[in-house]
Amino acid sequence: MARSTNIRHVRNIGIMAHIDAGKTTTTERILFYTGVAHRLGEVHEGTTITDYMEQERERGITITSAAVSCTWRGHRITIIDTPGHVDFTAEVQRSLRVLDGAIALFSAVEGVEPQSETVWHQADQYRVPRIAYINKMDRVGADFDAAVASIRQKLGANPIPVQIPLGSEDAFAGVIDLLTMQAIVFDEASLGARYEAIPIPEQYREAAEAARAAMIERVVELDDQLMEQYLDGVEPSVEQLRAVLRRGTLERRAVPVLCGSSYRNKGVQQLLDAVVDYLPSPLDVGAISGYDPSAPDRVLVRQPSDDEPLAGLAFKVIADRHAGRLVFVRLYAGTLQPGDTVLNVSTGKRERVQKILHMQADRREEIPAAYAGDIVAIPGLRARTGETIADQKHPILFERIEFTEPVIVQAIEARTAADQEKLVAALTALADEDPTFRFSTDPESGQLIISGVGELHLEIVVDRLAREFGVPVRVGKPQVAYRETITQVVEKHGHFERIQGSNVYSADVDLEIAPGARGSGFTFSDERPESHRASLPLACVRAIEDGARETLIAGPVMGYPLIDIVVRLRGATSGETEPNDIAFRVATTIALREAYREAGPVLMEPVMALEVTTPHEFVGDVIADINSRRGKIEQIEQRGTVSLVRATVALAAMFGYVTQLRSLTQGRAVYTMTFSHYEPATVPQHSYANYI
Repeated sequence: MARSTNIRHVRNIGIMAHIDAGKTTTTERILFYTGVAHRLGEVHEGTTITDYMEQERERGITITSAAVSCTWRGHRITIIDTPGHVDFTAEVQRSLRVLDGAIALFSAVEGVEPQSETVWHQADQYRVPRIAYINKMDRVGADFDAAVASIRQKLGANPIPVQIPLGSEDAFAGVIDLLTMQAIVFDEASLGARYEAIPIPEQYREAAEAARAAMIERVVELDDQLMEQYLDGVEPSVEQLRAVLRRGTLERRAVPVLCGSSYRNKGVQQLLDAVVDYLPSPLDVGAISGYDPSAPDRVLVRQPSDDEPLAGLAFKVIADRHAGRLVFVRLYAGTLQPGDTVLNVSTGKRERVQKILHMQADRREEIPAAYAGDIVAIPGLRARTGETIADQKHPILFERIEFTEPVIVQAIEARTAADQEKLVAALTALADEDPTFRFSTDPESGQLIISGVGELHLEIVVDRLAREFGVPVRVGKPQVAYRETITQVVEKHGHFERIQGSNVYSADVDLEIAPGARGSGFTFSDERPESHRASLPLACVRAIEDGARETLIAGPVMGYPLIDIVVRLRGATSGETEPNDIAFRVATTIALREAYREAGPVLMEPVMALEVTTPHEFVGDVIADINSRRGKIEQIEQRGTVSLVRATVALAAMFGYVTQLRSLTQGRAVYTMTFSHYEPATVPQHSYANYI
C-alpha cells in the first residue's frame, strides 16, 4: 500500500518551554488554523485538545505529552506538546528522543527561564534542530531583543531573528518579515485566521532595515560561498537566505527566531511556515544507528525508507480507558500493517500487531498502515518505554532512554481492604506508563511505598488513582529517598560450602570494594591475573557480578540502597569441586555484606538544584530562607525587574517550600527544583527514624 504523504513532507516536532510560556495555547492555535479543530481551545477554560486529562484542565498545566497531527502547505506535521513543569521532564526527554525537530518557545517578558534551559540542553543531547518562537509579545514588559539576547547568552546558541515585532505590549499588531520586508497584520474578526502582508509602516522601517542587515550578516556567516558573494556587494536572494538558514538549522549552527502572541492569534501561521521551511524531515535526519543484539560490538544502520526492514522505538505507554494499553512507537524504517508479527528485540518476544492507531491527543483513528517516519499508537503491544520493535529476520537494538531516578517516597494504602488488590493493579499500570514512577513493598512494615521525582508528581499519581482507576487512597507525608555509600577501601574473603546429596558445592572469592566517583553507580571489574582467568567459567564470573549487584539493594546503615560502589574481583576458586555459579553468587554476598560494614558506610541524601525567580525587593528574604534550610547560594543574577537566585539545597529541607515562598514574596516568586546529586547526609542521626 502506497503512503499518502511523501517522507520529505513529514515533520515530527515537539514544542518545549518553561511552564506557562504558552506551549499548549500555541498548539491549539496550530490545530485551529490547520483545520483540525473547529474552535479555539483555551487553557484557562479547560477546553484544549492536547491537555485532555482532568488534572491538566483543572491545573492549567501539561502533565503528559500529547501527539497530534495536522497538514500545512502539503506537509504532515506531527506535534508533541510536552510538559513545562520540572516534575514531568521525563515526558520531554522521551519525546525529544524520537522527534526530528523542535519549537523552543520563550516568553517575551521572561526570556530564557530555568526549565526552558533544562529542555534546551536535553535537545542538545539528542541533537535536535530547533527554531525559536518568542511568545506573549502583547504582554506588559515584553522585550523581543532581550529575549533573543538571553537565548544567545544563557543557551550559547546562535539565534537569527527572521522577524521582528510590529509594536509591542498593547501596541503589538503583527510581525515584520525580514526576508520579504513586509509587515503581516492579522484580522481580529476571524480570530487571526485571515492575515495580509502590507508595506512596513514608516515608524518601523528604520528598525526593520537594521534588523534585516544584521540577519543577512549572520546568515552569510553560515556559508563561505554566500559570504564571498556578499563581500563582493551582491545581496543574497530570499531563496538563498532561506536555503542557507535551513542548512544551518539542520546542522544546529543556527536558530531562526520568530515572534508573536498565540493567545491574541498573531504569528502562528508564520511559525508553521518556519516549521516547513527550516525543520528537518526524517530524510534530513538521515540513518539511525543501533547494534546487533547477538553481537553488541557490531553497529547496524537503518535508512529512513519504507523499503528497509522494520525498525521502531517504543517511547511512551499509556493506560487508555477505552483502548486499553497503548504503546506509542516511532517508526524509523520499514512499513507496518495490522496482522504483522514484530520482534521486541529488547525482550526477544514476538508479538502480533492487531491495530494501528493515528492519535489526535485522546481521539484516535484506525489506519491501514504505518510508514518510515510515522509516529503511531499500537494497542495491546507489550513493549515498555525504550524498547526496540523490529523485523523478525533483521533485528536491531536501539539505545534505551535513560531517566531521572526518583528522589521522593510516600507510604500509600487503599481506603478499604477490598481495594488493596485494585491498588496494586493500578500502581502497576501507572509504573508501566511512567519510567520515573516506581512502587514497592517495605520489607519491614509491609507498607506500599511509591516513589517519584517531585511532590507534584506524586500528587498527580494519587489524584489519578482515585479518578481514573476508582481507588481512593490514604498517603503518608512525602519522604526523602536516601541512599548509602562507603568511604574506605576494604578487601574481604567470602567462603560458601554446601553438601547436597552426593554433591559438594564450594566457592571462595576475594573481593575489594572502594568508593566510586559521584554518580558512577555500580562498577565491577575482574582484576585476577590473566593466568587465573581460564580456571573459572564465564558464567561464574557473571554470577559474582550479579551477586555483587544484588548486595546494593540494602546498605548497612539503615537499609537504603547503596550507590557509587566499585567492586574488584581479586581471586576466585571452587577448590576441588565443580564450579557452580550459585555457590559463587552466595560467597560474593557473604563477603560484601561484611565488607560494607567495615568500609566507613555513610547515609547519603539527595541534593537539589534550586532556582528562584523573584522581584528584587524580596531577594534578601528568599536568600535568608534558603540559608535557614541548609542551602548554599551559588549565583544571584538580575534580569530586568526580577532576580534569579540559584542554590543547592538538601531535599529534606524543601518540603512545603512553595507555601513559604508565596508567603515571603506575596505570591510573586516562582521556583524550579531538579535533582543534582547525592552527598553525605547532614540530618542528625536521631532524626533518621522520621524517614522511611
